[in-house]
Amino acid sequence: MSEKLKIKLSIADRVYPLTIDPSQEEGLRKAAKNIEQLAKKFEQNYAVRDKQDVLAMCALQFASKIEQRGIDQSEGSHEATERLRALDELVNSKLGIK
Repeated sequence: MSEKLKIKLSIADRVYPLTIDPSQEEGLRKAAKNIEQLAKKFEQNYAVRDKQDVLAMCALQFASKIEQRGIDQSEGSHEATERLRALDELVNSKLGIK
């Protein structure tokens, strides 16, 4: 069992101490950096004063991307399944299999 790592992440002018597995560090640091960059973008482009509003907008942005990926993958899987079904029917018809 690996030892836990103690790190501090800064998000929206607050420091969050975390105890994590070392394998999580890179992902968490990148995520915090992405949140910070998006929060700055929202603050610059919109008249948002409250950090909680900015963080809510960031959460919505990231969550919607995840949901959209799931929808896109689901649609892609459905399309692939339909194509495979059509190919299977074509092959079966050529081979005389019902």
